[in-house]
Amino acid sequence: MNDIRTRIKLEDTELLNTTSTNFPGNYPGYDDRLNLDEFRKNLQIQISHLDNTTTEFDIIGIDASITNAFRRILIAELPSMAIEKVHVTENSSVLPDDVLAHRLGLIPLRANARLFVDKTPGDTKEHEDDTLVFKLKATCKKNPKATDGNDDPKNLYINSSVYTEHMEWIPIGNQATKFKMDDVGPVFNDILVVKLRPGQEIDLKLVCHKGIGRDHAKFSPVCTASYRLMPEIVLKKPIYDKDAEQLQKCFTQGVIELEDDNNGRRHAVVSKPRIDMCSREALRYPELKDRIELNKIRDHFIFSIESAGALSPDQLFIDSIKLLMSKCDRLLQEIDGNTNN
Repeated sequence: MNDIRTRIKLEDTELLNTTSTNFPGNYPGYDDRLNLDEFRKNLQIQISHLDNTTTEFDIIGIDASITNAFRRILIAELPSMAIEKVHVTENSSVLPDDVLAHRLGLIPLRANARLFVDKTPGDTKEHEDDTLVFKLKATCKKNPKATDGNDDPKNLYINSSVYTEHMEWIPIGNQATKFKMDDVGPVFNDILVVKLRPGQEIDLKLVCHKGIGRDHAKFSPVCTASYRLMPEIVLKKPIYDKDAEQLQKCFTQGVIELEDDNNGRRHAVVSKPRIDMCSREALRYPELKDRIELNKIRDHFIFSIESAGALSPDQLFIDSIKLLMSKCDRLLQEIDGNTNN
């Protein structure tokens, strides 16, 4: 019974126990009702990696629906700043205006969206609390100091490639006192915007607003947010020598290791199941099929977040929790009839 409720079993041609069972009444005599005290007791978060842009951590003791809610909020509902409008004064590059504007819109910006408010629909004015403005101006010329015999455009021309480092922030109102130069700008200065040749130039005004990924992917604060179930590999019987070597080859390097026992025989041991990509290659071999069991732990998720750069991934996850809590509060208010709508 416990395996049916907690494990998804991988067979050679099918998956078993895939239906969620975390609801009352699935099994006679078994109480599946949510108990908050038990939930708090069993919930665990274990961080395996964290830096300024990426994180990977384990969430244990939670249902897939809640984990997926975090993923969807991270991708589609947390706000960020992005280039929304491009005013073109001059564009004689090979890129049409709309293609160039699209490229600019996808540039991740280093700006904390929580310090800005949403733009009022229909308001075309630029306010310091809802707008950031950048100028991007570059003209390509021949390099009078070019080295003979070097055909590299960077040697032959000045501004042959326009990068995000050419973007210049134009403060509005009191923004110069509220933000430092390091607080506002592109996340990376070496993102290629467009290539130019002598006689070509661009002169653009970039207007940035606050938005969410549900409106456009450029507003998503993460490059990706994903999760997968923790793999479980059970060796039901000892596997020795050539069979052990064959088993090792069936998995990602490092998942299965070979060790010597007291009799000098090499046997297989499960070393790092979390790096397994759930290959079922071993089930193809009759000599291995009946001696192993491949599962996924239903309530153990390996969650990965890669930030676009404006906020750290751990802060983004905290924000997703807060937003989910606010949604729950809103739902409870509507159920109780305490909303104004």
